[in-house]
Amino acid sequence: MSEDRIEEDNAVFLDADYDDEEPAEDNEQDAIDEQLRAAAEGLLFLTGDDGLTLEMLAEVLEISAEKAENLLEGLQVYYLQDARGIEIARYGNTYKFLTKASVHPYAKKLFQLGKTSVLSQAALETLAIIAYKQPITRAEIEEIRGVGAEMMLRKLLARNLIKEDGRSEAPGRPILYAVTDEFMDAFQMLSLEELPQLPDFAEDGEGSDELF
Repeated sequence: MSEDRIEEDNAVFLDADYDDEEPAEDNEQDAIDEQLRAAAEGLLFLTGDDGLTLEMLAEVLEISAEKAENLLEGLQVYYLQDARGIEIARYGNTYKFLTKASVHPYAKKLFQLGKTSVLSQAALETLAIIAYKQPITRAEIEEIRGVGAEMMLRKLLARNLIKEDGRSEAPGRPILYAVTDEFMDAFQMLSLEELPQLPDFAEDGEGSDELF
């Protein structure tokens, strides 16, 4: 093989090897993006039922709203994989972690264990609203409590304390929720008439809806 041919082959090899290398700037940007993505994931976990808004994420990470949205949408795609047991739901500009429906059968068994029999304050508040107002939609529950109810409803469904009770005639026909026989057993009631009467704080005859 001639020296000219060897030099030509070496030049082609070196060019190809150089093309495969990513610029240092790209590697640095990828590292920054991974760090931001990890931070967004952690913040989503910390905010829990309240969720994380685009504005909050953008301000905390000191990035644009567009960048914040791209980060969260990327995490949404990642958690859609079958190998993940949770997902990220979006309500307007608010994002939050939710347990996937495929986990519910196992969650039901978990909540039936004695160690997890105690209900949180948020769960009791949501149960009380459903018991007094049933059948009621998620949006109506959220309006009364002032916070998102999707995750709490999933937990109560998993415990079999509430059930889906048809659909509302409102636009979009949202699901209606009501308490179950298991709820009655858990609170040792024969009927919902045994629920304590709500005090009437309204002087204009509107009733006791403002209690919640």
